[in-house]
Amino acid sequence: MKNRIIITAFVVALGFFQATKSDAQQARSGIKGGFNASNLYIDNISDRNPRYGFNVGLFTQVPLIKGVLYLQPEIGYSTKGTTARYNILNTFQGETTFKLDYAEVPLLLTYKIGNVIDIQAGAYGGYLVNASTKSKSDNGSSSEILLNRDNYKNFDYGLSAGLNIYFGKLMVGTRYNHGLQQIANTESARTFLGDSKNSVGQVHIGFTF
Repeated sequence: MKNRIIITAFVVALGFFQATKSDAQQARSGIKGGFNASNLYIDNISDRNPRYGFNVGLFTQVPLIKGVLYLQPEIGYSTKGTTARYNILNTFQGETTFKLDYAEVPLLLTYKIGNVIDIQAGAYGGYLVNASTKSKSDNGSSSEILLNRDNYKNFDYGLSAGLNIYFGKLMVGTRYNHGLQQIANTESARTFLGDSKNSVGQVHIGFTF
């Protein structure tokens, strides 16, 4: 009888330890980075091609409902933009490439399925760090359009949704960011961009610690 009590107590203690350990693993912090495919939705131009770039960032998780729901703040850097091709009266063809780079602060609600899958939704805010615009005509010449950082809004914001899968300390994930802010800040920029907003799909890998 005494041995049974000891064994039972040991099993209960082991189960409690494993549960505590599992809960402790639920809240994660780490570093991540990966691939961006971004675009801008420009009025009157249907032929748009993504700008391919990168994203990097740091993240942590704060429990709201332990083991189930977490708040995930991040800080990172993300490239955005597009290449727009145009054809004027079927006689003049060319393309314009818009490059926009942002420092970003996403804030996401994270719903956990076990300790393997995170489903995320929330919002992001971004600050424009760098901007450049280049145009190339059908005769092969290229030039810088007079659009610099001052022609764009300093701040961007929008909605985010994504999914992360964990393999121990390794994370693989995907995310979509949909901008709500019109990026043009001057009449010159609006001539080219109208009411364009940012849009970017991301694939990333990360490591937790």
